[in-house]
Amino acid sequence: MAPTNLSHRRTHNLLLISKLLSLRDTTSPLTLLQDSLEQPATPLIKEYIRRAKLSKVHVTFISYETLKKPDGVDAFIATRRKTPTEVVREASAAYQPGVGAETPRRRLIIIDTVNPLLNSKTLETGFHLPSFLGSFIAPSGPAGGKAEASLVVTYHQDIPAQSQLNHYSPPPLSILTYLATSIITLHSFFHILARKAARDRSLAAPSFGLEEEQDGVLLSRLDKLAGTGAAEGVVLELEHRRKSGRGVLEWYLLPPASRYSPQHVKEVVTLLDDNVLYNPPTDIKASHDNDEPQSTFELGLTDRQRRDREGVVLPYFDAQQGNGPGEGGRILYDMGEEDDFDEEEDEI
Repeated sequence: MAPTNLSHRRTHNLLLISKLLSLRDTTSPLTLLQDSLEQPATPLIKEYIRRAKLSKVHVTFISYETLKKPDGVDAFIATRRKTPTEVVREASAAYQPGVGAETPRRRLIIIDTVNPLLNSKTLETGFHLPSFLGSFIAPSGPAGGKAEASLVVTYHQDIPAQSQLNHYSPPPLSILTYLATSIITLHSFFHILARKAARDRSLAAPSFGLEEEQDGVLLSRLDKLAGTGAAEGVVLELEHRRKSGRGVLEWYLLPPASRYSPQHVKEVVTLLDDNVLYNPPTDIKASHDNDEPQSTFELGLTDRQRRDREGVVLPYFDAQQGNGPGEGGRILYDMGEEDDFDEEEDEI
């Protein structure tokens, strides 16, 4: 039963991540990427742009911290000295549907970070985060139609949250996780392997980056310093919420872009459990041989010992040989010298 469930899980969850990254059937209108200094979201954003170009999806990149226009982006919007309303207006004007098309083209809107929008100065102007994000998901085209838009937002977990003016309102991160259909938390593959190796040895998991709480130079990407080329990649912790309300939790591994071409159409994302470094294959025959407990004594039997054991006639076998009525089940007992025979009890 276990192999069947594993095969079904692999097929279903790989199809799910393929739909999410390729923006098929608007599986996730709003996707939240949670990154950190240990693992930025740049590799995953590049994978979104690569698949969007293969699917001929219009890509709008809204920059709050990116200085240079990424490759494959159709519209690049710099937000320096612009209000959220001006950003929404410019993003709507940058979208042009296909010429002669009956329906507007699909659209991908990427916001490299929302942390600058969550500072105290922005909140004082009456900024409303759900309304701001909702204006991008279904923008109106020039022809008056609705474009199938998907919004990908990045949130930096290492940046401390600003103090809220209204203490009765939920924090911005709680609002983002509530609105998002899919939440992807990025981890370094090298760090995941280090933590798993510690768990397998019943040791405390190591800490990286700000979690170390050490003064001095911050060493976040230790995989580059170690030079472990085999441990390259980005681990994706996905939490997807279906329309029915059920959630899907899965861990994936995105290999580096240098291992496949930009025109690669086959799925490159795999399950983390299928990786050889994370889950080494075990020898089935060796595992069956090691089922017996380890001991200094020889617990096994040789062929000769097994034959001698089968040839031993136990005492209760003779009691089953009675042929007459009442003979079955009688007790055979030979008295010894230390036994005290009482004739009166025998007569009774």
